[in-house]
Amino acid sequence: MGSGLAALLLPFGSQADSFSNAYYDAGTDQLVVSMTYDGTNPNHTFNLQWGQCQNVNGSQLHGVAAQVLDSQWQDQALHPYQKTVRFSLADIPCRPAKVTLRTAPRFIYTVLIPKRS
Repeated sequence: MGSGLAALLLPFGSQADSFSNAYYDAGTDQLVVSMTYDGTNPNHTFNLQWGQCQNVNGSQLHGVAAQVLDSQWQDQALHPYQKTVRFSLADIPCRPAKVTLRTAPRFIYTVLIPKRS
C-alpha cells in the first residue's frame, strides 16, 4: 500500500530542475545558465551553493561543484518553464576552475572559468 500511495503522489509533486545550457560570460564575469523547470508559476529564483575547491592533477586548474538551488523547489509541476539566470562569479572560491553545476540527481553541467585577468 505504501508504494501505491507514493505512485499516486508523484504526478502532483515537483519535477526536477535541469539545464539546457550554461556558459561563462567574460564580459560580465558571470555564469549564464538556462534552467528548465516545472511549476505553477514562472517566478522561481535560483542561486548557487559553492562547494570546496579541489586541485586537479597538480595543475593550476581547480575543480569546484556548485549546487543550483530553486527557491520554489516544492512547487507543483503543472507547467513547464525556462529561464536564463546570471550568477556573479565574485564569490567563486578558486580560479581557474572547472565548475560542475548540479541540480537534482543526475543533472550535471560543466563550465570552465578562467583566472582573473
